[in-house]
Amino acid sequence: MRRKVRNRNIVGPDPTYESEKVSKFINYCMERGKKNAARKVVYGAMEAIKEKTKTENPMEVFDTALKNTAPQMEVRSRRVGGANYQVPREVRPERRQQLSMRWIIDAARSKKGQPMHLKLADELIAASKNEGEAVKKRENTHKMAEANKAFAHFAW
Repeated sequence: MRRKVRNRNIVGPDPTYESEKVSKFINYCMERGKKNAARKVVYGAMEAIKEKTKTENPMEVFDTALKNTAPQMEVRSRRVGGANYQVPREVRPERRQQLSMRWIIDAARSKKGQPMHLKLADELIAASKNEGEAVKKRENTHKMAEANKAFAHFAW
């Protein structure tokens, strides 16, 4: 059983979309404490999503993208008698959301030749259609968990 986490920073909703998810996403995008730059990137991406998908609410695309990239299972290393085993484990909801956001942002950062808000918008749109690098990362994680199902009895 895990210990209870103390002093967890509760993130308030962002001013534009009144969503805690968007606020966390901004925090994950932030580099070197530059929150205003991260806000510009995320809000610019939301505007680009609105233009490209011709939808009134880019939050639907954002939520679908997060849902499509969130992993159900992952593998954790476990040392048993001198050997390391990759043990499949179910992912906790907070970690699921965090991994999803991280994978989308990393996928957008890895692309070249466009401003960050456009790369992020493209990755979010692709993820909402079950395509793109972040979805591929989730699929690879699930494949690894499936391949190591034989070691599930080592789970702690």
